[in-house]
Amino acid sequence: MEYTTLGSTGVEVSRICLGCMSFGSSDWREWVLDEEEGVELVERARDLGINFFDTANMYSLGESERVLGEALEGHREESVVATKGFFQMDDDDPNSGGLSRKAIEQELDNSLERLGMDTIDLYQIHRWDYDTPIEETLRALDDAVRREKVRYIGASSMWTRQFADALHASDRLGLERFQTMQNHYNLLYREEEREMLPYCEQEDVGVIPWSPLARGYLTRPHEEYDATTRGETDDYAREHPYFEGGGKEINERCEELAEEYGATMAQIGLAWLLDKDWVDAPIVGTTSIEHLEDAVEALDISLSASDTEYLEAPYEPVRVSGHD
Repeated sequence: MEYTTLGSTGVEVSRICLGCMSFGSSDWREWVLDEEEGVELVERARDLGINFFDTANMYSLGESERVLGEALEGHREESVVATKGFFQMDDDDPNSGGLSRKAIEQELDNSLERLGMDTIDLYQIHRWDYDTPIEETLRALDDAVRREKVRYIGASSMWTRQFADALHASDRLGLERFQTMQNHYNLLYREEEREMLPYCEQEDVGVIPWSPLARGYLTRPHEEYDATTRGETDDYAREHPYFEGGGKEINERCEELAEEYGATMAQIGLAWLLDKDWVDAPIVGTTSIEHLEDAVEALDISLSASDTEYLEAPYEPVRVSGHD
């Protein structure tokens, strides 16, 4: 396993972050693993040297956090745990979502209880809250750090101007800064290269992309994607522009290079992402120990400059996806 410093925090994290969206209950999504399988994945991840785990309160409506907490029992100190809050957790309680002080304080406490932890290493806002002034959100997050409920704070998909406003507000008010950006970035969606990624590099913000394999579309040939359970049931994947513009040709080139390298398509997609200087650790979600092991092996693949150019050449600008 390789490790890197997460942004400017000084914290060392594995270059593969295990995404825990697939832990919890199949009642939430058909492809979600049960508790026993989730624990097994975390244990294997730890065996492989992964020390960075990302979840969210909304994943299986809290069950993902609970499973992760169970899996890390006895190994809390050597783990870096990240979770998120924003989306409404209770249909009958409008204050169970958003980024008001009330929402942050109560949902953070709920996350801590489910995780079985006193302090969360990285607490992230899952999206931008258009109904709450960013100053209120930042003050609540700053208080959470001061009370030692959170060590660092991070942000997720938003417009670059919003992220800049947030960082400037923190500097102006003397509050904790967002140390990480969890944004949408992969071979098939590179719109973040226009503004967000250069801005993160400028501000020394750690980048931990979600959907590094385009919700599975970069793991198998185009014509086979719909044959998987997730391909058949994950309507959210269809909301992203993976199948637009040059997406199909990039998928085909990824398959071609996988054959040349004796690798899987997923490993080629991850190798491309890991080679980007502004990426600290892609968040890899999986339901298979085999696929997790494949992801770690991607660290051993070094794409040539010509192969990188070959993969990137068909890309065409696409609609913004993930935070609009």
